[in-house]
Amino acid sequence: MRFLVVLSLFAVYGHAEWWGFRGPGGNGVSELKTLPVEWSESKNVAWKTAIPGKGHSSPIIVGKRVCLTTSVEGESIPGKKAVKHLLGGEVFVHPQTASEDKKVALHALCVDAETGKILWNQKVYDGDVYDGRHQFNTFASPTPITDGKGVFFYFESQGLYAFDLNGKALWKLSIGGVAKLGLAAGTSPVLAGGVIVLQADEDNGEKSFLYGVSPKNGEIAWKVKRDVSATFNTPVVVKNGNADVVVTAATEHVIAYDPATGKELWRGPGIGGYAAASPVSGLGMVFPNSYHPVKKLMAMRVDPKAGERVVWQYEKGTAYVPSPILYEGNLYLMADSGMMSCLDARTGKVIYEGKRVPKPGRFTASPVAFDGKLLLTNQDGETYVVRAGAEHEVIGTNSIGEPVYASLALDGDSIYIRGAANLYRIRRP
Repeated sequence: MRFLVVLSLFAVYGHAEWWGFRGPGGNGVSELKTLPVEWSESKNVAWKTAIPGKGHSSPIIVGKRVCLTTSVEGESIPGKKAVKHLLGGEVFVHPQTASEDKKVALHALCVDAETGKILWNQKVYDGDVYDGRHQFNTFASPTPITDGKGVFFYFESQGLYAFDLNGKALWKLSIGGVAKLGLAAGTSPVLAGGVIVLQADEDNGEKSFLYGVSPKNGEIAWKVKRDVSATFNTPVVVKNGNADVVVTAATEHVIAYDPATGKELWRGPGIGGYAAASPVSGLGMVFPNSYHPVKKLMAMRVDPKAGERVVWQYEKGTAYVPSPILYEGNLYLMADSGMMSCLDARTGKVIYEGKRVPKPGRFTASPVAFDGKLLLTNQDGETYVVRAGAEHEVIGTNSIGEPVYASLALDGDSIYIRGAANLYRIRRP
């Protein structure tokens, strides 16, 4: 059965491993049945490895390696100031920006999945940063991507770096500075149409671009201008027949591209608010969403030949950071507080709204799903196991005892959790 599942996933996504942000298709869903549902600081922990510095990038798994990024902030640089930001034509300084004057070292790491030993830790950048970061963000928040041969680590203004699985540097690429309102990057790269797609949208959109980069040598295959303001979410790669379609969600427009050429395939209405939570896809549709200053989620047809683009719209329950999840025909929305709503993904019909987890908390990790269950992980490191379906039921609570901001990764028989200080492999004995 496992062999058939792997073949099925390979046919749809090209691989069955957790190779990028939110795994196969970028949707947070695994077909695996062998994952643990109970753990604690000591129970079902196969290993725990300290990760230096700070980072909100999620772990990815390729073969027997777990890869992620981290940042180590150093001393202040006298006289260093961040790039000037414009918002609505006026100079803007975000009240929660930080570290714009710091020296920062950025690292790409790979850990042995069997033992937890750090196999290699490459410092890819050491110097000043182009822009500051939100006080709760890090300079290592984008999740890496892999094609099974190379691993690609993205730090936006500070570059894109390629390594082989043994830690040998292959190439690096700079796309220049990308102003982010003093909040730092959140967008992860995706692989589609034979290229690495980078979504690099800045402040008011004057220098917003989408890039297609060759994974073989780091050369820019195409670059297209985008008339959208700063985004922090990750594009979603959707299949339309046998072809990849990359869908990006921004305040002004939702736009679909052909990743082979960068050609715009279609555009629809924008999400209206900040573009932080990433879209998900399924059933021939994509579901972009926003939280502030308006709550908005749309179901949009992916097919470029479709007539009406928007199938339905919902204006409650969305989150600022966590992305929704589509699982077994239902679309689950989780607010930053953990409050959940469930909709029929085909019609938008409400199945339930406003269901709570046992204890109030804050969530930045996006939900993941497997074997009829949803995993919701809060910033305190507690993961709630919620039964999928028409009835909201919390069937378990697990904690690793330290904060968690990154989304979980699922692979084989294990769950990988990136805590504030440690990387964990959770595995049933």
